[in-house]
Amino acid sequence: MTGPMLTAKQIGLLRKHPHQHKYDHGHLLVLSGPRYQTGAARLAAVAALRVGAGLVTMGATERTLPELAAHLTEVMLTQIETGAALAALLNADPRINALCIGPGLRVDQHGADLVMHALRSGRPLVLDADALTLIAQHDALARAVHAQCVMTPHAGEFARLFPKMSGQDGSDAVGRAAAQMGCVVLLKGARTVIAAPGGGEVATIDSRETQAAPWLATAGAGDVLSGLIAGLLARGVCTKDAAELGAVLHVKAAQAAGPGLIASDLPGMLPKVFRDLGV
Repeated sequence: MTGPMLTAKQIGLLRKHPHQHKYDHGHLLVLSGPRYQTGAARLAAVAALRVGAGLVTMGATERTLPELAAHLTEVMLTQIETGAALAALLNADPRINALCIGPGLRVDQHGADLVMHALRSGRPLVLDADALTLIAQHDALARAVHAQCVMTPHAGEFARLFPKMSGQDGSDAVGRAAAQMGCVVLLKGARTVIAAPGGGEVATIDSRETQAAPWLATAGAGDVLSGLIAGLLARGVCTKDAAELGAVLHVKAAQAAGPGLIASDLPGMLPKVFRDLGV
């Protein structure tokens, strides 16, 4: 398999051991959008399970739960109507140790309320899609972003979040963005750039050089990436390592699927990727 390589440390992070049980691998909560807009969050949830999260639950309104139940089997469901309900759930169940919010969420006050309470939980958190748009619109949300967050913007979202940095050299701009937000920032694209707030080396995964995965330019692929990173966070991987490892696995899954892939193909490619890696 060509393309980006994994280090021995990264492969070690993926392994499971016989004495462990599902809660040893974390419990991720993915927040769903409203009815007829659940596909993005479902892609993230299934990807998180495939990357090894022990349990994944999707939170949604009562009106949305039947749609989710019709599509999902291994992913659990829970009713969450408001940000306060989200906070109550997280306070009641400390085993939920990571969150993913943004894919298909909806850019409105309800979405902003959920993002704020997710941030206030202090748990490891992937922020993507509509969550990023809301953060760009609301200073209070931007101020609530913390060191356990991973932000995964594409170029358009990055420009909204960091208008003064848009158009600058990718590595420098992403490094400055991470320092400004105080969290890991992953800029998605043909050249994916990942930076942590403390400085240090900026990671890049350049599919233009490796010709690794041009078929990733398809709707929903970014939602799968968010789920991969969130699943790794639930497994206890630190934010920078989760972002880098998730991005490499994303490419390798695309390679395994080959031309013609759609986003829902990607999670199902991970068992082959893991076998090839010796995980």
